[in-house]
Amino acid sequence: MRTQATLYTHAASRRAGLFGFNFGRRALVALAAAVLTATAASAQDSSSDNPSHYPNRPIRMIVPTTAGSPTDVMARLVAQSLSTTIGQPALVENRPGGGGIIGTKGVVGADPDGYTLLFTEGAKHLMTPALYDNVGFDPVKDLTPVATAGGGIFVLVVASDVPAKSVQELVAYARANPGKINFGFGQGTLPHILGASLKASSGVDIASIPYKGGSQAVADMLGGHIQMNFGTTATLLPLIRQGRLRALAVTGEARDRDLPDVPTMTESGYPALTLRYWMAVWGPPHLPAPIVEKLNSHVIAGLKSPELAAGMAKAGFDTLPIAASAMADFVASESPKWLAVAKSSGVRGN
Repeated sequence: MRTQATLYTHAASRRAGLFGFNFGRRALVALAAAVLTATAASAQDSSSDNPSHYPNRPIRMIVPTTAGSPTDVMARLVAQSLSTTIGQPALVENRPGGGGIIGTKGVVGADPDGYTLLFTEGAKHLMTPALYDNVGFDPVKDLTPVATAGGGIFVLVVASDVPAKSVQELVAYARANPGKINFGFGQGTLPHILGASLKASSGVDIASIPYKGGSQAVADMLGGHIQMNFGTTATLLPLIRQGRLRALAVTGEARDRDLPDVPTMTESGYPALTLRYWMAVWGPPHLPAPIVEKLNSHVIAGLKSPELAAGMAKAGFDTLPIAASAMADFVASESPKWLAVAKSSGVRGN
């Protein structure tokens, strides 16, 4: 079988004969080699590893939580929008386990080409070293912050058969009925920290029941197995409106637009439980700046579109667009705050 170099040599020889030139064999081989080198360089230049051609194949977005969680819901809204604006499918892959560590490690060890991304709750991500032993990565240094997407608040709810209609009444009921209030939460999550903080600040006897995910806690709450939960309005608002759960307080600085009659934790006497969550897209370490810029601009374009903005609002989320140039500073400023929150709560994820 004749090699490509041989074919180039024969072709060059014929062309030389047509034009009356008499190239030597060594010169013809050199010419063929030069052509092949240029072809290879051109192919490399148009490869998927070249940021200027990004993206030219589907993007995988790993979500380190279960399907149906608030993080998953927001990730799917953002991925759908990103698919439209960036011109390639953005596919969500749920990889729960280990308090989010398993899915996160899948991105920490990925190639920095922009085709494997992480979508996760930012505060929970930054608190990981304070919640777990031997994490195996630094949440700030070992991932590249790409874009914030949105956030929201938590709401304290009780089962409909609990007589309390305010936080003060809940604390009084728990004090008068020790052991009758079971608090269910996803292990090592912000709701876990909120519940632990309420128990510590009120001094009441509330049993803590850990779950792998918040959605499982809510299911058991509806089944009568637990009586108290902190969750996102994105998850709990429909159940509150149906009367299946009762909202006692929200963790925002002000009352929530969807629950205007529900007081804040500050109004309820617990200002330390004022807390918001935010979610973001992250890439592997050393993700090239042009890819970060492109992803960030497309996420922000989506957040400003009426379609995604409406979808986020319907799910109970606020949008949170931050430019790529400000992402590193934002994460650096948030990290010590959330590490302090985790350490002061005494919560451990394992």
